[in-house]
Amino acid sequence: MSSDLVPILPKVSIGRRAAAFCIDVSAVGLPSLLLGTNFIVKAIIFVLLWLIMRVAIVRKNQGQSLGRWLLGMRVVDTKYQRTPAVQQLCKREALLGICTASYLVGLWASSHYNEYIDRPVMLLMPLQFDAMFASVSQSKRFPRALHDRLGQTIVVGTRRGYCLHLKVRRLLNQQQSNISK
Repeated sequence: MSSDLVPILPKVSIGRRAAAFCIDVSAVGLPSLLLGTNFIVKAIIFVLLWLIMRVAIVRKNQGQSLGRWLLGMRVVDTKYQRTPAVQQLCKREALLGICTASYLVGLWASSHYNEYIDRPVMLLMPLQFDAMFASVSQSKRFPRALHDRLGQTIVVGTRRGYCLHLKVRRLLNQQQSNISK
Protein backbone atom coordinates (compact mmCIF):
# COMPACT_ATOMS: atom_id res chain seq x y z
CA MET A 1 0.00 0.00 0.00
CA SER A 2 1.44 3.38 -0.93
CA SER A 3 1.83 6.06 1.73
CA ASP A 4 -0.42 8.57 -0.16
CA LEU A 5 -3.42 6.25 0.29
CA VAL A 6 -3.10 6.14 4.09
CA PRO A 7 -5.29 8.86 5.62
CA ILE A 8 -3.70 11.33 8.02
CA LEU A 9 -5.19 10.51 11.39
CA PRO A 10 -5.71 13.37 13.87
CA LYS A 11 -3.54 13.31 16.99
CA VAL A 12 -5.07 13.16 20.49
CA SER A 13 -3.34 14.64 23.52
CA ILE A 14 -2.50 12.50 26.53
CA GLY A 15 -4.61 14.83 28.69
CA ARG A 16 -7.68 14.27 26.55
CA ARG A 17 -7.13 10.51 26.67
CA ALA A 18 -6.80 10.69 30.47
CA ALA A 19 -10.02 12.69 30.74
CA ALA A 20 -11.90 10.12 28.63
CA PHE A 21 -10.45 7.36 30.80
CA CYS A 22 -11.64 9.14 33.96
CA ILE A 23 -15.13 9.51 32.51
CA ASP A 24 -15.24 5.78 31.74
CA VAL A 25 -13.87 4.85 35.18
CA SER A 26 -16.56 7.00 36.82
CA ALA A 27 -19.31 5.53 34.64
CA VAL A 28 -18.26 1.97 35.54
CA GLY A 29 -16.95 2.57 39.07
CA LEU A 30 -20.09 4.09 40.53
CA PRO A 31 -22.44 1.17 39.64
CA SER A 32 -19.87 -1.37 40.82
CA LEU A 33 -19.48 0.54 44.08
CA LEU A 34 -23.24 0.57 44.61
CA LEU A 35 -23.92 -3.02 43.50
CA GLY A 36 -21.03 -4.81 45.17
CA THR A 37 -21.33 -6.22 48.66
CA ASN A 38 -17.61 -6.69 49.36
CA PHE A 39 -14.36 -5.73 47.66
CA ILE A 40 -14.04 -8.90 45.60
CA VAL A 41 -17.62 -8.65 44.30
CA LYS A 42 -17.08 -4.95 43.54
CA ALA A 43 -13.90 -5.77 41.60
CA ILE A 44 -15.64 -8.53 39.62
CA ILE A 45 -18.59 -6.26 38.80
CA PHE A 46 -16.15 -3.50 37.82
CA VAL A 47 -14.19 -5.75 35.44
CA LEU A 48 -17.39 -7.13 33.86
CA LEU A 49 -18.87 -3.64 33.37
CA TRP A 50 -15.48 -2.41 32.14
CA LEU A 51 -15.38 -5.08 29.45
CA ILE A 52 -18.95 -4.29 28.43
CA MET A 53 -18.23 -0.55 28.24
CA ARG A 54 -14.80 -0.75 26.68
CA VAL A 55 -15.12 -3.84 24.45
CA ALA A 56 -18.75 -4.56 23.51
CA ILE A 57 -19.88 -0.93 23.29
CA VAL A 58 -16.65 0.19 21.61
CA ARG A 59 -16.99 -2.55 19.01
CA LYS A 60 -20.59 -1.53 18.24
CA ASN A 61 -19.94 2.22 18.46
CA GLN A 62 -17.12 2.56 15.90
CA GLY A 63 -14.29 2.58 18.45
CA GLN A 64 -15.86 4.94 20.98
CA SER A 65 -16.64 4.39 24.64
CA LEU A 66 -18.68 6.97 26.58
CA GLY A 67 -15.59 9.00 27.49
CA ARG A 68 -14.14 8.85 23.98
CA TRP A 69 -17.51 9.82 22.49
CA LEU A 70 -17.79 12.82 24.83
CA LEU A 71 -14.29 13.98 23.91
CA GLY A 72 -14.34 13.20 20.17
CA MET A 73 -11.87 10.36 19.80
CA ARG A 74 -11.84 6.69 18.92
CA VAL A 75 -9.59 3.66 19.13
CA VAL A 76 -8.40 2.14 15.86
CA ASP A 77 -6.34 -0.81 14.72
CA THR A 78 -2.77 0.23 13.85
CA LYS A 79 -2.65 -1.91 10.73
CA TYR A 80 -5.94 -1.05 9.00
CA GLN A 81 -7.04 2.16 10.79
CA ARG A 82 -10.48 0.74 11.54
CA THR A 83 -12.32 -0.41 14.65
CA PRO A 84 -10.24 -3.18 16.28
CA ALA A 85 -11.39 -6.78 16.47
CA VAL A 86 -12.88 -8.11 19.70
CA GLN A 87 -9.67 -10.00 20.53
CA GLN A 88 -7.59 -6.82 20.22
CA LEU A 89 -10.02 -4.88 22.39
CA CYS A 90 -10.08 -7.67 24.99
CA LYS A 91 -6.27 -7.71 25.23
CA ARG A 92 -6.16 -3.95 25.49
CA GLU A 93 -8.93 -3.50 28.02
CA ALA A 94 -8.21 -6.54 30.21
CA LEU A 95 -4.85 -5.06 31.20
CA LEU A 96 -6.28 -1.60 31.77
CA GLY A 97 -9.37 -2.90 33.58
CA ILE A 98 -7.39 -5.07 36.01
CA CYS A 99 -5.01 -2.19 36.83
CA THR A 100 -7.93 0.17 37.39
CA ALA A 101 -9.88 -2.37 39.45
CA SER A 102 -6.87 -2.93 41.72
CA TYR A 103 -6.58 0.82 42.25
CA LEU A 104 -10.29 1.19 43.06
CA VAL A 105 -10.31 -1.81 45.42
CA GLY A 106 -7.44 -0.17 47.32
CA LEU A 107 -9.37 3.08 47.56
CA TRP A 108 -12.59 1.33 48.59
CA ALA A 109 -10.76 -0.73 51.22
CA SER A 110 -9.02 2.32 52.68
CA SER A 111 -12.27 4.27 52.89
CA HIS A 112 -14.11 1.29 54.41
CA TYR A 113 -11.62 0.86 57.21
CA ASN A 114 -11.46 4.64 57.82
CA GLU A 115 -7.73 4.65 57.33
CA TYR A 116 -5.79 7.17 55.37
CA ILE A 117 -3.44 5.83 52.80
CA ASP A 118 0.11 6.92 53.57
CA ARG A 119 1.19 6.73 49.96
CA PRO A 120 -1.76 6.98 47.53
CA VAL A 121 0.74 6.96 44.65
CA MET A 122 1.43 3.32 45.45
CA LEU A 123 -2.13 2.44 44.43
CA LEU A 124 -1.61 4.14 41.09
CA MET A 125 1.63 2.32 40.26
CA PRO A 126 0.09 -0.24 37.85
CA LEU A 127 -1.62 2.55 35.90
CA GLN A 128 1.53 4.69 36.00
CA PHE A 129 3.59 1.78 34.72
CA ASP A 130 1.12 1.30 31.86
CA ALA A 131 1.15 5.01 30.98
CA MET A 132 4.95 5.22 31.24
CA PHE A 133 5.19 3.39 27.93
CA ALA A 134 3.46 6.34 26.23
CA SER A 135 6.14 8.73 27.48
CA VAL A 136 8.95 6.56 26.13
CA SER A 137 7.10 5.67 22.93
CA GLN A 138 9.09 5.75 19.72
CA SER A 139 6.23 7.42 17.89
CA LYS A 140 5.91 11.09 18.80
CA ARG A 141 2.73 11.45 16.75
CA PHE A 142 0.84 8.60 18.44
CA PRO A 143 2.42 7.75 21.81
CA ARG A 144 1.25 4.28 22.79
CA ALA A 145 0.83 3.02 26.34
CA LEU A 146 1.38 -0.63 27.22
CA HIS A 147 -2.30 -1.50 26.70
CA ASP A 148 -2.18 0.16 23.25
CA ARG A 149 0.85 -1.90 22.29
CA LEU A 150 -0.69 -5.10 23.62
CA GLY A 151 -3.87 -4.56 21.60
CA GLN A 152 -2.03 -3.10 18.58
CA THR A 153 -4.22 0.00 18.66
CA ILE A 154 -3.93 3.78 18.70
CA VAL A 155 -6.35 6.49 19.79
CA VAL A 156 -7.16 9.15 17.19
CA GLY A 157 -9.37 12.19 17.06
CA THR A 158 -12.68 12.16 15.23
CA ARG A 159 -15.51 14.54 14.46
CA ARG A 160 -18.01 11.91 15.52
CA GLY A 161 -19.04 12.54 19.10
CA TYR A 162 -19.98 15.34 21.45
CA CYS A 163 -16.55 17.08 21.58
CA LEU A 164 -17.05 18.22 25.17
CA HIS A 165 -13.49 19.56 25.34
CA LEU A 166 -14.25 22.09 22.59
CA LYS A 167 -17.51 23.18 24.21
CA VAL A 168 -15.80 23.68 27.58
CA ARG A 169 -12.94 25.61 25.96
CA ARG A 170 -15.43 27.83 24.12
CA LEU A 171 -17.36 28.45 27.35
CA LEU A 172 -14.17 29.33 29.23
CA ASN A 173 -13.09 31.71 26.48
CA GLN A 174 -16.50 33.42 26.60
CA GLN A 175 -16.27 33.76 30.38
CA GLN A 176 -12.75 35.15 30.12
CA SER A 177 -13.81 37.72 27.51
CA ASN A 178 -16.83 38.72 29.66
CA ILE A 179 -14.55 39.25 32.66
CA SER A 180 -12.06 41.33 30.67
CA LYS A 181 -14.82 43.66 29.39
